[in-house]
Amino acid sequence: MASRGIAIVRAHLAKLPPVETMTLADRRKQYERAERVFPVPPEVKVETITLGGVRAERLTPPSVENAALLYLHGGGYCIGSPRSHRHLAAAIGTAAEAGVILPDYRLAPEHPFPAAVDDAVAVYRAMLADGIAPNRIVIAGDSAGGGLTIATLVALRDAGVVLPAAGVCLSPWTDLTCSGQSYETRAAADPIVKNESITEMATAYLAGRDPKTPLASPLFADLRGLPPLLIQVGDAEVLLDDAVMLADRAKAAGVDATLEVWDEMVHVWPWFLTMLDEAPQAVDKIAKFARSRW
Repeated sequence: MASRGIAIVRAHLAKLPPVETMTLADRRKQYERAERVFPVPPEVKVETITLGGVRAERLTPPSVENAALLYLHGGGYCIGSPRSHRHLAAAIGTAAEAGVILPDYRLAPEHPFPAAVDDAVAVYRAMLADGIAPNRIVIAGDSAGGGLTIATLVALRDAGVVLPAAGVCLSPWTDLTCSGQSYETRAAADPIVKNESITEMATAYLAGRDPKTPLASPLFADLRGLPPLLIQVGDAEVLLDDAVMLADRAKAAGVDATLEVWDEMVHVWPWFLTMLDEAPQAVDKIAKFARSRW
């Protein structure tokens, strides 16, 4: 069988309308087409639920141990939903043999910071109230959801809530100042994240707040006491430095942080499950990490 390489993903992305030509509503609709392009296997049960006052989906793979994944979708805090990320969350849950909670957290600009953090914290608290042991939960997310994963862990720690077993960040957006060198050095290589669009999303989410606010930009948060972290990032994406600096600051704070930089990979490459061999490989690594922490 021929290798499914990154060229296939790049060719797919090249066919999409340029971001700058689309309205926010158009971008949201396009993202949600993922549920047709990447369908969830029929053996995964999908239920719409409410947890902590937040709409969410519960994904139940055919084989589930007593463990749960709280998955926070990406989309720059402005687009994305369970429908755009159901396939990825289901794949991780299936590989890890864990049930998945996929919140439909509130988006900017309608609901700016700290709405997303408040919703993620509320869902985690509700999971605990439902009897799920914290040491059987892993919080994971991609892009903005990766940053939200760290922000949620920090907010829970500061509130005195028992933390989960681990956190997983895929291509995390952790610095809303967008000032890492890779925003320039990887700009030509990154076919997904464009500097103009990501700064617009940061402005919409912050709604006038300081971009270094720790729960908005967790790169600037006190990371002491967080659980073990797995951070995956591609070498061909502008958020490379967001991930590298997060790993460095986590380690400096005494956190057990593992950084994986994947050669040639673009932003959130595990999302392209049926197009790219490295996507299921990354999912398997995430699942192995989660199982090792439960």
